[in-house]
Amino acid sequence: MKTNMILSLSLLLALLAWSQEPAAQVRKVQVGDKPGVWLEVAGPTRRVLIEAEVVKREGELEEFLCRSRTKEHESILKADIDARDAHKALLLAGAESGAPVQFAPVYKPASGSKVKVSVRLTGEDGKVSEIPGKSWVRNRKTGKELDSDWVFAGSKILDDMNMPGRKVYLANDGDVICLSNFDTAMLDIPVASSKDNANLDFQAWTERIPKLGTKVVVVLEVSRK
Repeated sequence: MKTNMILSLSLLLALLAWSQEPAAQVRKVQVGDKPGVWLEVAGPTRRVLIEAEVVKREGELEEFLCRSRTKEHESILKADIDARDAHKALLLAGAESGAPVQFAPVYKPASGSKVKVSVRLTGEDGKVSEIPGKSWVRNRKTGKELDSDWVFAGSKILDDMNMPGRKVYLANDGDVICLSNFDTAMLDIPVASSKDNANLDFQAWTERIPKLGTKVVVVLEVSRK
């Protein structure tokens, strides 16, 4: 724990120094013990980078991005990460966690800092492009592109019933960047969206999504508006 605190303090001091640099000077630092989640710093701008892979191009969706080996059958992207690292990176990027969706006694949408989700692609020619994540998602009822950004709901941390003294971050069960409302979501959309399989609101926009297995980088940028 003491080592982690020292590392966190060192990182915060580095971020403070980097924020004074020109925006053209881009730095990237790994967040967590394993590769997969990064904090990108360009002057005062901080963005979270998540290495991911395309796993679904057709059909209905509950997730935009899930953790590997969880909900790949209902998510466009998967990432082999610990979602706690993504949460920590968002905090370092200046996001404030709010609260997950509440279903009873009355519906309250997820809250928290607004987060813009983009996908960074590298073409066969080596050129890098970024497109809005919501452009890969189509509303089943209207046929139009998803018109909402995400919010940093922050998921939940509970005691592990099988290992006393251990904590569990519930978004690690799959709900990292959600399209259906889940009270375990790290990022959720702040509008009512069913998780009932018969009434899912969103589907993959197949023609816009690259082939299965394509490696991408998901970019999370905290809105300052």
